[in-house]
Amino acid sequence: MELQVIWKVFRRRWLLVVIPAVIVLVAGLATYRRPPTVYNVGVRFLVGQPPVSGPVESDEQRYYNWLTSEYIVNALTDWVQGNEFGQAVSEELSNRGIDVAPGAVQGGLAADNARSMFTLSLVHNDPELLTQIMDAAIVVLQERNDDVLTQLGDQPALLTPLDEAIVNPLPAGIRSQLDLPLRLALALASGVALAAVVEYVDPTIRERHELETLGYSVLAEIPRE
Repeated sequence: MELQVIWKVFRRRWLLVVIPAVIVLVAGLATYRRPPTVYNVGVRFLVGQPPVSGPVESDEQRYYNWLTSEYIVNALTDWVQGNEFGQAVSEELSNRGIDVAPGAVQGGLAADNARSMFTLSLVHNDPELLTQIMDAAIVVLQERNDDVLTQLGDQPALLTPLDEAIVNPLPAGIRSQLDLPLRLALALASGVALAAVVEYVDPTIRERHELETLGYSVLAEIPRE
């Protein structure tokens, strides 16, 4: 019974349900712009200390060297995630005649660490500029890490790249693909709510059971035809 009532209401108010969705669809198609392609580049580094001249290291000394490398990787990750690294990369780019704000550099940076391996990745919508930013970031990492690793003295840590910096396009995000369908769903829900409100405030009596609910007895019905 309830489904029949809902169906009758929909047949009477279907325009109120459909119109908001049509407006959203037309506006969405008219203003649609293909999302810009985003590019990514990532490089892994092995991190270690500069070699020390002298007698052959013992196994214990080798162990402490590896352990120190893990601490260095953790410190480098914290450095990259802070604002000072973005500022240093921006200065390196400025020395090359490339103007990129520190915030623009920092916004596309990501770093990860796993024991003595450090990973740096960058995201940008300009592949050529992305290559230049990554090159500057590598220079800062390799030549200026003693700014934060003061315990190493005047010898910066050694970062050995394991990968070539290859720029790859990233697939479009799921958010951009679902944007219009989600807006259509919200418009349909709004249309259903609007139809329900209009039906609720409409004083017109259309069904026999509505009169019976009010306490009246129906003696006869006049058909539409």
